[in-house]
Amino acid sequence: MSDIDLAIRSSKRIESSLVRLFNASGKGLHEKISSVEKKLPLSLVKRIRYIATIRNKLVHEDDYRKMDDRASFKRAVKHVNKELKKLEKPPLSWLMISVIVLVILISSGVLTAIYLGLI
Repeated sequence: MSDIDLAIRSSKRIESSLVRLFNASGKGLHEKISSVEKKLPLSLVKRIRYIATIRNKLVHEDDYRKMDDRASFKRAVKHVNKELKKLEKPPLSWLMISVIVLVILISSGVLTAIYLGLI
């Protein structure tokens, strides 16, 4: 995979995660990170900005055709994806949903009994 392919694919994945997890908005990765940076650790914001900057240089600057340090870029991408994964809220399990529904049903039954004067 070429440097530009790596940069674009990595940026797209991070952008998608920011939109999905934090409702980020904006045209590019820099704008998206700006829209949610207060929700993220500063170190993560800095790494995402580094990735966005490298991607932009590869895409927009004629004389920038190859990453200066591809290994560093890949480490940054790996770290960002790992940290974003940690920030992802786990889905409610069926057991948790069942308990919530049961509590709601019991509560509404008790309230109904109180209203009707049965308790």
